[in-house]
Amino acid sequence: MLNFDTITATQKSAVTGFFDLSNALFDGMQSLTQLNLQAAKATLQEAADSSLAATSLKDPKELIALQTRVLKAAPEKAASYLRHVQSIATTSSTEVRQYLEDVSADAKTGFNSLVASATQNAPAGTEQAVALLQSALTNATGAIETAQKAAKQATDKAVQAISAHLEAKA
Repeated sequence: MLNFDTITATQKSAVTGFFDLSNALFDGMQSLTQLNLQAAKATLQEAADSSLAATSLKDPKELIALQTRVLKAAPEKAASYLRHVQSIATTSSTEVRQYLEDVSADAKTGFNSLVASATQNAPAGTEQAVALLQSALTNATGAIETAQKAAKQATDKAVQAISAHLEAKA
């Protein structure tokens, strides 16, 4: 049977896991904010440099060459930015996935323990009901695991597709 210590330990684990996940997601947002600030600062500096360079040009051909250099660099800068965003998003999604897997495993263990305890203390004559309950639990667990695997595969394929797309652009 469940006792107070087991319930307290389960709640403590859940709260700790939730705040660990919250901190990881906060770190991801902080990294994304820092990346955006760096990109904005670099863009501002490049605009200043280009503007100053344009003021000292004496020939329209030099202006065209300057604009060409700036425009040629833009796609690589955008691809680099997107790679950084992807890295941050991948790290955050991995943290979320791991948290959900851990919570699911803990819930499964707790539920299995509860069912085992209940079946051990079942009154005589309820063996068929207990067997039916255990069969339903096994089927439900299998369905949940299948759904988790499918979700993981879909997430992995999406990350791979985004990575391939960014690599093709680079």
